[in-house]
Amino acid sequence: MTAIQEPVTPAAAFDQPYEYARAELVEPDWRRFPGWHDVTDAEWRDAQWQRVHCVRNVKQLRALMGDLLEERFYDDLLADQRELATMSMLLPPQMINTMAPTAGTDPAKVTEAFYADPIRRYMLPVKSDRDGTWPSHPHSERDSLHEAEMWVVEGLTHRYPTKVLAEMISTCPQYCGHCTRMDLVGNSTETVEKHKLSLKPVDRQDAMIAYLKKTPGVRDVVVSGGDVANVPWPQLESFLMRLMDIDTVRDIRLATKALAALPQHWLQPKVVEGLERVAVTAQRRGVNLAIHTHVNHAQSVTPLVAEAAQTALNVGVRDVRNQGVLMRGVNATPAALLDLCFALQGEANILPYYFYMCDMIPNAEHWRVSVHEAQELQHAIMGYLPGYATPRIVCDVPYVGKRWVHQLADYDRELGISYWTKNYRTGIELEDPEALQRRYPYYDPISTLPEAGQTWWAGQPRP
Repeated sequence: MTAIQEPVTPAAAFDQPYEYARAELVEPDWRRFPGWHDVTDAEWRDAQWQRVHCVRNVKQLRALMGDLLEERFYDDLLADQRELATMSMLLPPQMINTMAPTAGTDPAKVTEAFYADPIRRYMLPVKSDRDGTWPSHPHSERDSLHEAEMWVVEGLTHRYPTKVLAEMISTCPQYCGHCTRMDLVGNSTETVEKHKLSLKPVDRQDAMIAYLKKTPGVRDVVVSGGDVANVPWPQLESFLMRLMDIDTVRDIRLATKALAALPQHWLQPKVVEGLERVAVTAQRRGVNLAIHTHVNHAQSVTPLVAEAAQTALNVGVRDVRNQGVLMRGVNATPAALLDLCFALQGEANILPYYFYMCDMIPNAEHWRVSVHEAQELQHAIMGYLPGYATPRIVCDVPYVGKRWVHQLADYDRELGISYWTKNYRTGIELEDPEALQRRYPYYDPISTLPEAGQTWWAGQPRP
């Protein structure tokens, strides 16, 4: 007979490293901003109203905020735009409304809340955010992933053997400060003269379709930009239908941060009806159609975002997934990542998919985390979420591609240099016999290194 032991009461109880508590989604009250005090619910839900009332400059921000922000914040913002900003300002009302949602009306408190706010930190950067010693890593590049170098036709990057990236447009409904395509996307800034797409959209799309028809090894097309929400719907729908006419294309992913930053776009009847036509066609032809969005903090997940995601699923889109970016001061803690993932997966039906380490673009060092910090974060979030909803933290290594942060081949922690290998050739390496044997470097932010490593980098010539 088996003896049943009485449960042992521990002498001391210890807290879990993370305690889950369900948080229902809330749409912050936009009327707290003086410039929107009389905006109606109907206006707020209108995509055209949202686009017209985007904040594009400091003058418009002042008009919106009234006396809520102190002058020092505007001075800081203007200094950043003059000296460091790689992206021009473009903020939909939906996105601004998620910043400092409970700050109140005291200008000193609102200003401090804006400085601390995670959404503000990456959507509206100010000079004091940046790393004063190393704003850029010596190995940072405008096109840090060399996507344009791998164009097979203008805007079509063939980086992986079976996958391509189709850049349909070079604009977005909103501009993130950390944009990995800062060399192409958006308006030029004081410090960055942007490249431009030269072909007409119809000619560029024709060239993309022609390449895919003659390249049957490609089965997966990421349709991106910029943001596909800025592609006129009839043009986007036509391109997607043409993609699905190619028998070898089996996966199509629509990349749009606007699902979170401008969900009103994806709730427009003409877009919903068009998306349903595309989704029904995809199902009939056996093509997996998904939407990939870009949410970096739980504050961005509101009822409107959940409604837009559910609407896409209701009309037949197979999955809505999130590809966030890991950024210091935004989401680079276990609690922030888990709060975001539970908001996405549990409340908005958006699957946490990837968190990319912030790419090595100019003036981004204050956002980036080291590889070992990313490894620790991956470890910290394991076991809390369902396995299918536990995101992978990945390092997008130049000339290599996405690698889980534990897949490095070697790591010099003192100098902050990790080395990575790969198992395929990109389109520019088909005749390179060493491509699969080479070790490719990636660099930690210098501010995260021990003193000896920082001293070594300080002695190196800066480009």
